[in-house]
Amino acid sequence: MNAMTMRIDIVSDAICPWCWIGRANLAAALEELGWDADIHWHPYQLNPDMPRAGVERAAYRTQKFGSLARSQELDAQVAASGAASGLTLRMDLQKRTPNTVQAHRLAKFADRHGQQNAMVDAMFQAYFQQGRDIGDDALLTELAAGLGLDAAGFLASHECEDEVLAEDANFRRMGINGVPSFALAGHILFSGAMPPPQMAAAFRRGEALLREKGLLPTP
Repeated sequence: MNAMTMRIDIVSDAICPWCWIGRANLAAALEELGWDADIHWHPYQLNPDMPRAGVERAAYRTQKFGSLARSQELDAQVAASGAASGLTLRMDLQKRTPNTVQAHRLAKFADRHGQQNAMVDAMFQAYFQQGRDIGDDALLTELAAGLGLDAAGFLASHECEDEVLAEDANFRRMGINGVPSFALAGHILFSGAMPPPQMAAAFRRGEALLREKGLLPTP
């Protein structure tokens, strides 16, 4: 493993397919770069006004895009992009569009135990491959248990909820209006799930600029 370790922060939402695609593309970009990355996930809500119980997905998407057929066309386009990154996305299995505050809280809980990346991956897989409701505490508890974590008490509390909402609001004030957004050494570089070669090139440019400004140490 390369001795160079870079901190990469990802602003993401658990129901954003491009965030999962970006996660896959990042892994390929890091391999090209030869970096050992210290990855941290941060909360952003695509639907900050979503009811806590979520909504029925077909009706919500029909209202949002004008018709169910148009929603399905967009889903097919995203699934094709996912396939190009080695992922299988089954949006046809999704029955609800959830509120993601609990999912973001769970990611913070998992981070305390060194399991944040695995927890985020588990939520992506549950939602995009199995169509499961990641706004449901019972499912989130199950996913956490799969990593050896007992999250039931945490999820039943309000711990970290204010932190999640404050981070989400702060990213909006910073001008972030799309996810995934990627930061290197605490500095936002770009947004979007660009293909691995372009992503690697963007990180190289960011690294060079940060070193030039003295914001990264000379290796």
